[in-house]
Amino acid sequence: MKKLLYPFTFALMAMIALRMAAFELTPDRKLQYAEGIISNYYVDSVNRDTIVDEAIKAMLKTLDPHSLYSTPEETRELNAPLLGNFSGIGIQFNLASTDTLYVIQTIAGGPSEKVGLLPGDRIIEVNDTLIAGVKMKNSDVMKRLRGPKGSTVNVKVLRQGVDHLIDFCITRDDIPIYSVDAAYMADPTTGYIRISQFAEKTPKEFSEAIGKLRRQGMKNLIIDLQDNGGGYLNAAQELANHFLKKGDLIVYTDAPRSPSFKYVAEKDGDFTDGRVVVLVNNYSASASEILSGAIQDHDRGAIVGRRTFGKGLVQRPFPFPDGSMIRLTISKYYTPSGRCIQKPYTKGNTDDYHSDMKHRYESGEFMHSDSIHLPDSLKYETLKTHRPVYGGGGIMPDRFVPLDTTWYTPYYRDVLAKGVIYKWVLQYLDANRAKIKSQYPDEEKFVDKFEVSPEIMQQIIEHATKADIEFNEEQYARSSEYMRTLVKALLARDIYENSSYFRIMNKLNPIYNEGLRLINQPKEYKELLNR
Repeated sequence: MKKLLYPFTFALMAMIALRMAAFELTPDRKLQYAEGIISNYYVDSVNRDTIVDEAIKAMLKTLDPHSLYSTPEETRELNAPLLGNFSGIGIQFNLASTDTLYVIQTIAGGPSEKVGLLPGDRIIEVNDTLIAGVKMKNSDVMKRLRGPKGSTVNVKVLRQGVDHLIDFCITRDDIPIYSVDAAYMADPTTGYIRISQFAEKTPKEFSEAIGKLRRQGMKNLIIDLQDNGGGYLNAAQELANHFLKKGDLIVYTDAPRSPSFKYVAEKDGDFTDGRVVVLVNNYSASASEILSGAIQDHDRGAIVGRRTFGKGLVQRPFPFPDGSMIRLTISKYYTPSGRCIQKPYTKGNTDDYHSDMKHRYESGEFMHSDSIHLPDSLKYETLKTHRPVYGGGGIMPDRFVPLDTTWYTPYYRDVLAKGVIYKWVLQYLDANRAKIKSQYPDEEKFVDKFEVSPEIMQQIIEHATKADIEFNEEQYARSSEYMRTLVKALLARDIYENSSYFRIMNKLNPIYNEGLRLINQPKEYKELLNR
């Protein structure tokens, strides 16, 4: 049989080769032929959609680390946070540490609040499907809670003090996603705004936050972009408009096969006088770097922290009719002084690119500013005072702040990894939420007066021991202040609002503390921007 099969196979291959030779074999035809050969002759059944999807992903992988392909479902998930809303039931929840969906907050005016869900409730079932105690992923839970606006979802809820499950029928509605995580007065004249991403509604949220803080006496502003991975360019552009003069260049793109663009301030900003400090770290990327670079290059404010990520490649979406999409890199971002934001990369070597943070840490960059060696060829000048700034990838801060790891110990790591603190906070709130709200009716009183007592910390140590985490007195002593602060911040977030968490945790953030110190030293601030 083999003797008959081999000649037949060779003859078939020869026929295909002759047909291909009859006309020019272009790359697109070759790809089409390859897919056809696999689909028609592979020994097992083949999913043609999967083959094509994987082929597209493989092609993009040879280009750069940020060109990507997404399936229809992935495209919807990618777009939802940036569009600023989705349809769901309107809760903030915790799942990972307890394997039970614990309601942290209901969104004001949202579907869950309207039917009477309360913070502290535990959702046990969704549409008769058990979600508690079955180790369901966050994404799977969200799929069950989200759905078309106007559709309904039935949930069964366990409430503290009630001996039976409570049934709720919730009508889904549009739920806003906020990108301004916190806005508060850091001191009598300094406002603080934290931005988690640059989304469609970020400019509106930011303007509202500035207005609120000005009414509270803000003269100077700290913008926190730590861990902000970016988002929409136009959102960064609109935020930069607040601080620049009409016609000031914000960012420009340069591309060999696409039109180049210059983005400028469309009008005089409404915050062109007060001192500005921008907080960044190694995970501040893309739109965060555009805003930071524009403020730095125009000498409009001081950048405090560590060198940013270095993501300056522009992706253009190319959607397919089935809802899938290619996001293809078409150009690069440059700051007003001419610095390329994108850090170097080798085509096709994504592993090395994604190990960049590991390389930076090992080289000592997170601890010492002089560990970054920049040649004169990467030196640029700011546009007003002509002080030196450097390219080579990312935005170099005007004031470097080293990474603080003194408080981080294996004991703290294990306590956090096993969710001990989070579980304790949930249990404590179940028993004491009403008491805390009565004793501390507003966030201000809680932040100023509430103390995490030694008795509370002893309970957490005992919970950790029950979770098979051996107590280490020396390591606990190093981590205890951070642990106490985290406990207080989590309690505040669950009782009041998300902003409360950052208000408390920022007290132990070295980048925040240096930014706040600098903004209150007018002479030092001015000298830094006039080097």
